[in-house]
Amino acid sequence: MTKELLLALSPILIIVLGGSLLMLTEAFGGKDKDQKNGEGSGSEVALGTAITLVAGAVAALGLWAYGPEKFVDVKALAPYFVLDRFTLFFTFVISLGGALAALLAGGYLPEHKIDRGEFYPLLTFSVCGAIVLAAAADLLSLFLGLETMSLGVYCLTGFRRGSARSTEASVKYFLLGSFAAALTVYGGALLYGATGHTDLAGIRDQAAVLTQNGLDPAVRGKLGVFVIGMVLVIAGLAFKISAVPFHMWAPDAYEGAPTPATSFMAVSVKTAAFAMMLRVLIGGFGDPASMSWASGWPPVIATMAVVTMTVANLVAGRQESVKRMLAYSSIAHAGYILVGVASTVRSSADGQGSVLFYLFAYTFSTAGAFGALILCGSRGKEAVSYEDLAGIGKRHPVAAAAFSLFLLSLIGVPPTAGFFGKLYIVKAALGAELYVLGIILVLNSVLAAYYYLRVLVYMYMREPQAGAPIAVPMRSGYVAAALVLAATAVIIVGLLPGSSLEMALRAALI
Repeated sequence: MTKELLLALSPILIIVLGGSLLMLTEAFGGKDKDQKNGEGSGSEVALGTAITLVAGAVAALGLWAYGPEKFVDVKALAPYFVLDRFTLFFTFVISLGGALAALLAGGYLPEHKIDRGEFYPLLTFSVCGAIVLAAAADLLSLFLGLETMSLGVYCLTGFRRGSARSTEASVKYFLLGSFAAALTVYGGALLYGATGHTDLAGIRDQAAVLTQNGLDPAVRGKLGVFVIGMVLVIAGLAFKISAVPFHMWAPDAYEGAPTPATSFMAVSVKTAAFAMMLRVLIGGFGDPASMSWASGWPPVIATMAVVTMTVANLVAGRQESVKRMLAYSSIAHAGYILVGVASTVRSSADGQGSVLFYLFAYTFSTAGAFGALILCGSRGKEAVSYEDLAGIGKRHPVAAAAFSLFLLSLIGVPPTAGFFGKLYIVKAALGAELYVLGIILVLNSVLAAYYYLRVLVYMYMREPQAGAPIAVPMRSGYVAAALVLAATAVIIVGLLPGSSLEMALRAALI
């Protein structure tokens, strides 16, 4: 392996080596005497994990500044691992999302007496799988990245061993995720049978040949197999982004998992899933017929976007659990992002750029919202329902202010990062002449404001009922650090969105 290749792969190598060293440190470093049931203190490992992931993000940023096109040797890894600005952008975002989740875990796990060191290697190697997923331009490496990421997340979902809800969520997620993976694999097998390729570029080129000769009886059968394979792969992709009607696992998994794991799923896992979707739709199904509004995937994506954001927002408004509300909120945001994906058909660069920028802004807003929810409660006095948050704005104004900032960003109130995220999605939709999609997105954003503002009403305008449980905020430097970092990013990106949008546009697939 040459020095150039090592440098080109430095982001993922840093994360793999750092995660391995931290795992060995946890295994041989001993445990606190005060811990029971074999549970050791992982606070130092949490910090090490966060530093490792930030180092991976910084390495990706350094490669971006140097120029990935200058690395010649890394082209030998294509199509299994493609180093381009698209990969580096998602490596940066996914790593930062994982780092925020690690910091949140550093405060949450000890507070709730589930401080076991295996959480952090699972998180780290899931990040590696997510990066491979973003870099894969072949169905084989795509599946390897998908399973590497998913297996770790299944374990993180059931990390709270003593909780029946956590175990149920993990099993449900595993079973449905395995079924979705089977759909993806079977769809990939059909695509290989129809085109003779597993690389996305080869599938796209051969699909164009099939559609040009679709009237030939010998080709017609292959074309039918290709269409079935495309439908199955898109169904598998829809599951990973939790789009309706493939979303049923998400609320239970998000609610049952420890909140730092929920944050990781809502941020890094969803970001990697959209990276995979863009690679497959544009790289593999980018032939004229597949991208046609008459016979291809665009109307499917557009319909899925409308149904996803509308159903999720309607159901989110009926939830009493704040964490479950945020789960449905995450599903709704997947619908918003799908509008940008649909816009890539007629306005490729703007559509992709809007998706990438939205995912960047969404990472900090969502991680911050879950982090603020963690901060608002402590062991035995957690903030679960809206009633638990009643009056916390007066009793603990700092925690309430942090939660308010991230909720306002998720609503899309200027000048937060979330506002420009939605603005660019709507702009891309209008630029692609998808006026109905843009209007539906705006109307759904207004609808979503109801359940976000409801949290603010309870925090600042309600008092706890007599005898009702009252959430007591926890004290954690790790959680506070994660919130400060996320809040800073939300404000800076909101005030100065130009550079982030420029990066997103430059990262678009050609």
